Amino acid sequence: MIYRIEQWVAKAADVFNWVAAAAVAGMMVLTCTDIILRLFRHPIPGTYEMVGFLGAVFAAFSLGYTSVNRGHIAVDFLVQKFPRRVQSLVDGINALICAVFFGFLARQCLTYAGDLKAHGEVSMTLQMPVYPFVYGIAAGCFLLALVLAVQFVKTMAVSLGQ
Repeated sequence: MIYRIEQWVAKAADVFNWVAAAAVAGMMVLTCTDIILRLFRHPIPGTYEMVGFLGAVFAAFSLGYTSVNRGHIAVDFLVQKFPRRVQSLVDGINALICAVFFGFLARQCLTYAGDLKAHGEVSMTLQMPVYPFVYGIAAGCFLLALVLAVQFVKTMAVSLGQ
């Protein structure tokens, strides 16, 4: 069962990563177009805001994929000295703590996005609602929490099964 959940989470992380890639491409196209149009004295209004929003999408939506592929930086020179089983236990505990943290962060982002929506918060130049991007950050953090929870369960199953 954990294998099926792991596959589903990995597929969701892959989809989120494609959204992150599209956000980076959008940032690049928007910035380049704005620079070219500035040469003709016709900059794109709100470019700075849109690049900021797309940057938030990129950062949040790439978290899960990076974690699935173990792409985050880890400093484990001390842990490498421990026996294999203890290393696995430390990895599992670390995954659990991080899963709880990012689950809490996702919940707080949901609350904050709801407040932004209720108050009608918009960006300064484009008057674009801000809350959808905060919901996106919450989704990225929730997916990362799921990835880490699956890693915790898998690590504990392997660690305790030895």
